[in-house]
Amino acid sequence: MNVDGWRMRMMGRAALLATLVAAASGAVSAQQAPATAPQTIRVTTGVVNVYAVVKDKKKHPIPGLNREDFELREDNVSRDIMYFSRETDTPLTLGILVDTSGSMQHVLGVEQQEAKAFIDQVITARDLAFVLHFDIEVELLQDLTSNHQLLARAIDSTVINTGGGGVVQGPFPSSGGGGTNLHDAVYLAARELLKNEVGRKVIIILSDGEDTGSRMRLNDALEAAQKSDVIIYSIAVIDRSYHLGRMRSFGGESTLARYADETGGRVIEVNHAGDTAQAFQEIAEELRTQYLLGFALPEGPRNGSYRKIQVNVRDRDYKVQARKGYYGPTE
Repeated sequence: MNVDGWRMRMMGRAALLATLVAAASGAVSAQQAPATAPQTIRVTTGVVNVYAVVKDKKKHPIPGLNREDFELREDNVSRDIMYFSRETDTPLTLGILVDTSGSMQHVLGVEQQEAKAFIDQVITARDLAFVLHFDIEVELLQDLTSNHQLLARAIDSTVINTGGGGVVQGPFPSSGGGGTNLHDAVYLAARELLKNEVGRKVIIILSDGEDTGSRMRLNDALEAAQKSDVIIYSIAVIDRSYHLGRMRSFGGESTLARYADETGGRVIEVNHAGDTAQAFQEIAEELRTQYLLGFALPEGPRNGSYRKIQVNVRDRDYKVQARKGYYGPTE
């Protein structure tokens, strides 16, 4: 496997390459099992934690609910909610994944501007964030930090890479084929940067969802995100004329939808670059109105099996946005 496309520049990440080589070799040689359920959670303390956002019919987040407003079932068995809190002030670990492939050449400038504004609004001194970009390679531009200046500098350093056409400052038009290693980026972020963090862990993908060259498959990346307790949001900016001009089909929306649906996040499609600010604002609002529901890990075989979760709000016509299950521990 050529590791150049997985290059990580920050110190302390050198061991990442060996991990990826081994993981990719195993993933490519093994038959990929179909995804059987949405998001999972890594269990280490005997408590299963579920983060949830509750919305009304107009899709507005609902704050101020209490423990007794919720009911939670695991494999159709009711579970007592042992721990409950509103997550307004809980520290956050955030990853911003910026697509710098050719298909994003018209929107990168706006994404940079709004991503920096989002960092200023959301990341406090108690939070951590990192920035990586992906095109024909995946590169960590800024490791975990709460320093807004360092994060802004990393976001500003992203440039469009069109592959054979070279690197071009976005968002100006250019030619070239390019490539998009989206699944590799998600896998890296979840497994190598977020796995050992605690509390709320969120990835925001800025992309049209196209993947044209990853070593990891969608299911590989999704499993890594699930086992690391990551919630994935996507801001989908799709330049359909770009794909039509290359006379090829496009299915990026379904890819982003799977990442969101199976991890308890959401896809926000942006039809105009100017709407990117509103998309970031919606994500910020949801992060301010999350609930944490915790229940005891039930007795049973410790074989890493998947267990379905269903979260509802009692007697109200609200929609709950949350993970749909977790993997139990293994011996």
